[in-house]
Amino acid sequence: MRARIEEIVFDCAEPLPLARFWSALLGGEAVERSADWAYVDPPEFVRVAFQRVPEGKAAKNRLHLDLAAGDVETAAAEAARYGATLVGGVVTDEYGRFQVVRDPEGNEFCFVGD
Repeated sequence: MRARIEEIVFDCAEPLPLARFWSALLGGEAVERSADWAYVDPPEFVRVAFQRVPEGKAAKNRLHLDLAAGDVETAAAEAARYGATLVGGVVTDEYGRFQVVRDPEGNEFCFVGD
């Protein structure tokens, strides 16, 4: 059997505001299916969904998204204007550059560039 990724789901406290944040980064419209579930269908990517859970985020994510950004600093600054938090500075090594970022509910992701 072969499966395919249908959607990526984030547990969260406020689904619609988080869907709006991610739609600003990835494109697509934030859709509220119910008070407990919202999603965005970014162009050329799987659905990213957000489901309300009672518990708060307790530790670093074990999985995160890397978002391609031609200009890492510009992408990170724009995300910060939408409510993200930058974690440290831009890291540069022989493979490229990246910036760790947290969305408004603390979920980590990275902007990556050359």
